[in-house]
Amino acid sequence: NLEFTNIVCTSLDKEFDDFEYCYLKSMSRSYKYMTLKVNLFKIPITKVKINAALYKRFNGYRPFMYNITIDGCRFMNDTKSNIAMGFLYETFRPYSNMNHTCPYDHDLMVEKLPVSFVNNRVTKILPFPEGDYLLETHWMAYDINRAIVKVYATIS
Repeated sequence: NLEFTNIVCTSLDKEFDDFEYCYLKSMSRSYKYMTLKVNLFKIPITKVKINAALYKRFNGYRPFMYNITIDGCRFMNDTKSNIAMGFLYETFRPYSNMNHTCPYDHDLMVEKLPVSFVNNRVTKILPFPEGDYLLETHWMAYDINRAIVKVYATIS
């Protein structure tokens, strides 16, 4: 059973982008979701790289299985080109407006991604062992790191 425990969104260049909101919300015991919106100030964006690294807590967070960097524009042309990144993308795609190829000329969001949807993917489709996890993503535009999103979760 997966539970989101925290989300931290950090803009590294406030002239380029800034998070309007970034939070977890618990509507009831059974319905919890994650939502975030980043405002982009220098559009269109035509060159994107994404780094995603998974960490598991063992006396602090340690690298666990994946640390992948992809060309975001090329990946969006063929989301099956990288299986691990494709799995991550399909985990938030239905709740996001990041569903097309470059250029990006609008603010980006993940809207009300339910923990139940993510839980199904990480316990049924691709089972992960129990423990505390951190998914850290770095969003780069024009080879400059612009934002970091850290999602913390527990699988029990």
